[in-house]
Amino acid sequence: MKQGIFTLLLIVVTTVVSGGFYLWMGTTPDGTTFHELYKGGQVVIVLMALILMVIAYIVERMIALNKASGKGNIPEFVKELKQEVEEGRVDTAIAKCDEHQSSVAAVLRSVFKRYQSLERHQITDREKKISEMEKAVEEATTMELPLLEKNLVAISTIASISTMVGLFGTTLGMIRAFTAMATTGAPDAVALSLGISEALFNTALGIVGGVMGIVTYNVFTSRVDRFTYLIDEAAFYIIQTLGSETE
Repeated sequence: MKQGIFTLLLIVVTTVVSGGFYLWMGTTPDGTTFHELYKGGQVVIVLMALILMVIAYIVERMIALNKASGKGNIPEFVKELKQEVEEGRVDTAIAKCDEHQSSVAAVLRSVFKRYQSLERHQITDREKKISEMEKAVEEATTMELPLLEKNLVAISTIASISTMVGLFGTTLGMIRAFTAMATTGAPDAVALSLGISEALFNTALGIVGGVMGIVTYNVFTSRVDRFTYLIDEAAFYIIQTLGSETE
């Protein structure tokens, strides 16, 4: 499914679900948590939709990054590849890459395939071989990184939007509260309390969405950085080892 269609469907589904849940909260007994949340106003629908979107993106990223981790421990896999390269078993290294099925394996496999291509064409110049293998790493990394970083910008954006929408709801609630205070005679205590409740609930939901987005964005970014570090470290060693075989 294309990213644009997925995002559009996600917005529609989360909005419908949040709207339905909001209407249901209005039917709950007065004094319950859900009914109090209902008093936060219609901005709550937007905030709940944003939180659901963050959760959906979190689940998608967890599945995608776990798949990108492949089968087995990546550092151990890289260690095995280095040993195969040192012993000149390039075909075995390629087979292990195919078996591991990780993003790191995909990039390193491109290095081995490029090396074999250079060997078939009897390229013996060390600098040229190293240069070609480095190009293979760059090309493969360019293909893998978008898959690893997919939806991270969306998570970060929702975190910021959630905070702003929460602030907007807070402002509306405070306007209602001050309007109640501005009435002639004794202030309307009920309207005042409703305004303050609306402000506080919107603040709370905005913070929840923002914190969820920021924390998960940083966690996923750290995992992507770890992938790129392992790729760079392993690729450098393998390229230098394979390149030295021409000397």
